[in-house]
Amino acid sequence: MAKAQENGQSRLLLKVSGKLEHGGGEVLETDSTGYKILSRFAGQNAGTPRPLSAELDSRPFFDGIQMLTPRRLLRRVTLSLGARLPTAVEQAAVQENGLEAVDQIVDRIMQEEAFYERLQEAFNDILLIRGYDGVPETALSYEHFEHRNWYQKYDLSSVGDEDAQREARYKLAREYREAMLREPLELIKYIVRTERPFTEILTADYIMVSPYTSRGYGIYEELKGKFKDHNDPFEYIPARLPSLQHRDGRSHQESPTGFYPHAGLLSTFQYLKRYPTTETNRNRLRVRMYFEHFLGVDIMALAPRVNDAAKITSEYEIPTMEATDCVVCHKVIDPVAGLLQDYYALDGKGVYGPRKEGWYQDMFGPGLYGEDLPDEQRWRSLQWLGERTVQDPRFAVAMVKHVWYILYGRKPMLPPEDIDDPLFSAKRKAYQAQRNEIEQIAARFAQNDFNLKVIFRELVQSKFYQVEGVSEKVTQPNRLAELDDLGLIHLLSPEQLERKLTAIFGKQWGLLTNRDSNFNILYGGIDSKTVTRRIADPSGAMGAIQRIMANDVACRNVAADFSLPANERRLFPGIEPDILPGLDAESDRQIKEAIVHLHDLILGREDSGDDQEVQRTFELFAGIISDARSQGDIDPRESYACQTLREKTPRDPDPEYTIRAWRGVVTYLLRQREFLYE
Repeated sequence: MAKAQENGQSRLLLKVSGKLEHGGGEVLETDSTGYKILSRFAGQNAGTPRPLSAELDSRPFFDGIQMLTPRRLLRRVTLSLGARLPTAVEQAAVQENGLEAVDQIVDRIMQEEAFYERLQEAFNDILLIRGYDGVPETALSYEHFEHRNWYQKYDLSSVGDEDAQREARYKLAREYREAMLREPLELIKYIVRTERPFTEILTADYIMVSPYTSRGYGIYEELKGKFKDHNDPFEYIPARLPSLQHRDGRSHQESPTGFYPHAGLLSTFQYLKRYPTTETNRNRLRVRMYFEHFLGVDIMALAPRVNDAAKITSEYEIPTMEATDCVVCHKVIDPVAGLLQDYYALDGKGVYGPRKEGWYQDMFGPGLYGEDLPDEQRWRSLQWLGERTVQDPRFAVAMVKHVWYILYGRKPMLPPEDIDDPLFSAKRKAYQAQRNEIEQIAARFAQNDFNLKVIFRELVQSKFYQVEGVSEKVTQPNRLAELDDLGLIHLLSPEQLERKLTAIFGKQWGLLTNRDSNFNILYGGIDSKTVTRRIADPSGAMGAIQRIMANDVACRNVAADFSLPANERRLFPGIEPDILPGLDAESDRQIKEAIVHLHDLILGREDSGDDQEVQRTFELFAGIISDARSQGDIDPRESYACQTLREKTPRDPDPEYTIRAWRGVVTYLLRQREFLYE
């Protein structure tokens, strides 16, 4: 058909453009992108290939892109993954060995506790596993775990009087519940820390338990010899649960091994409770999440939604098994839903329990992509599912995408769909560049026994992560479209911003992560339940919080820093409060050197004393002092709220207004995009 001609023209093109009579009429306009693509295809088949549009930019994708210096890359990595600034030793290594040294430093960072805190936080962003309904211990059904409320009867007689015991019991309950919420994320931490194959997030035949949660499971006595500190609610070790037994003593779960058939995250009570089933969705929500989390597939995009559901319902006895529009999705979804049929508790009391009436007969039987679940595997259906999932190439790609989100603060691009968009080809090129990088890293991830650390190393080495900006002005629309998603520019989450403040100033601000403060949610945080997506674009409330943060952090730290010996200061190691601008060249030089240090410390800039940004900050410092003096008499002391130790020391002397001017400078720097964004 593509080669057929009509009066020297392609019959295929004549038909789709409506110039040759046929039942379909005009399908594509001749100036549409779809027609141009089809025209090129027809030309290739006829032996006369046509060139791609001259508008397409054929240059290498990263041509004209400026990359971070190794020193700035080092700062990005240590703050993002290690919640700290680079050490002097690390800076010296990078100065001498460049990017090669960064690779080695990344390996060391991935041994630090801060990395694992970041890892768990990020995977909760992805899985939202902490957001299930009810108090955490309700993930365990009372029918199977009679000790789930062990803290209510725990002996606290040694604590003190009745009031003290009540407070201790509240604390015990809080810590137990937090320990229960952390368990699935502790599994991820354990797998990565011990460099086990990350496939174990779906195949691990164990869970992570602490002294507190093991009591809830009723297995503390057999494990207590393995814990280092029985009173640490957050010390976790791997363990296997016995098969579930009903509290009345009768067997409730088939298991030839005598153990619960663990399948990594898939079979954890927390994950299953986070995505509960109902009589109407029949485990389909869980299936949707399974495909999204572990294969990177949006199952809802497999086919367009049915427009006339009533018509289909009237025509077919079982639409999900008979109607073409329905079968295209349900043939994929329903077999996986059947694999979850033993986890069908609908009363909110735990998650385990087969449907009393047996599994639905108006659904495709349990299996995966046309492979039926063998009867002898029925008792371990989720293990069967996990084993097949990790063999799917999409699993490795999905894990790379998850780490991409952790490092880049946003998900990878989706393929453009509007072929009539004039910039479609440029957007496609950008998508393909990302996709090629992701697939190559996924291949190396698989080749290295699915060690998740490999993905972090590879993505840090990637040009996508190291982009600084463009080295030349770009005006061509196609090139602008290609570069639209390039670069690491995203607003820091409240948790990341708190860690950055702590790394720079040596102490927490605290208001962005304090559970009694509303700042966390207002600044784009999530609660994993009702608020599940981080805000990417700043709001008015976020701007207000930024102002409060900048003022308060500067207030708490500037005078306090000056009160220390010079060699112990973080902010002002090379200048004293009696150095004033405009007195002489040496004073101005010292002030500018202090500004260079602040730019480096707070913003990560590599400025010199004569840079324009340094001059701008210098003018701000000098202007604050000048404005204060123009007001006449000024208080010769720092304000009460900003003194070194509130209510414990006399107010800090500031006769020249320099401490307050430096406070203004720090406030200004904390409001800069380079500080608030990554």
